[in-house]
Amino acid sequence: MKDFLLQMLACPACLPAHSFLKATVRRHHENDILEGDLRCETCGQCYPIHDGLAFLDPFPARSPHRGNGYESPKALASYLWSHFGDLLADPEASAAYRKWANLVAPDEGPALDIGSAVGRFTFELADKCDFVIGIDKSASFIRAAREMLKQGSKTVFLPEEGLLNREVTLRIPETWRRDNIEFVVGDAQALPFRSETFACVASLNIVDKLPRPLQHLAEMNRVARHGQAQALVSDPFSWSQEVAEERHWLGGKTSQPFAGRGLDNITALLRGDHRVLPTAWQIENRGHVWWKIRTHANHFELIRSCYVKARR
Repeated sequence: MKDFLLQMLACPACLPAHSFLKATVRRHHENDILEGDLRCETCGQCYPIHDGLAFLDPFPARSPHRGNGYESPKALASYLWSHFGDLLADPEASAAYRKWANLVAPDEGPALDIGSAVGRFTFELADKCDFVIGIDKSASFIRAAREMLKQGSKTVFLPEEGLLNREVTLRIPETWRRDNIEFVVGDAQALPFRSETFACVASLNIVDKLPRPLQHLAEMNRVARHGQAQALVSDPFSWSQEVAEERHWLGGKTSQPFAGRGLDNITALLRGDHRVLPTAWQIENRGHVWWKIRTHANHFELIRSCYVKARR
């Protein structure tokens, strides 16, 4: 974990209070803390740093990734292909992350990619902002993203059919920036950052994957600057009671609160119509991006992710 992140961090277990994290460093190289701990001076909770990766999830035992396959090699291969398949010149790969990136204007200040998975959008934002942090609950995803960042490549076994796999190496183009990126493990519903930190916040395809999506939007709003900030939220709104109770859905139902379509409701929330988010956003545009997931060579999912882009 890069040293200067310390000045941006707050204990996620103490939110909304800003409790500082004190670092104990056991191994350090250049500007990176490789081994150590981050301890909250208020509640005493300790967050480890191993191999340069900070684990800032306040409640890891509650992680939706535990036991549901997100940490499996197959899930990792699927997401790596989804994010970086175009680097293999795969004709089936989508250009979704480049299209999302084109919605974001260059801006001074740091950016936060919430639910970054294996990191493609974090890399895309590196040319847009001064510094970018990708955060996700899946340790497997974040480790893969950091390997791409540090090594410039990642070897993965893509399922072909049944027990057959194909070994491929994903390589980051030399033209991509890698000097202004960091990845951490954390919870989109309890972001380990101080309020009003980021000039750009993004949430791609995670709203419908969270037990409390409204809490996620509140956290995204909290860590974004009150002025000179932009936000991008995109999601397929595949609501499921296995993930969240129906009363917490932000759309896809006839009953209140948040009856109707998810994109309309999130647009209204950002605009300030429900007076839930303290600082309202101005809506710039809405639309959709086609995103693709690969299970094996003969099975793909084509997903329409609906977005709203806002600024304040």
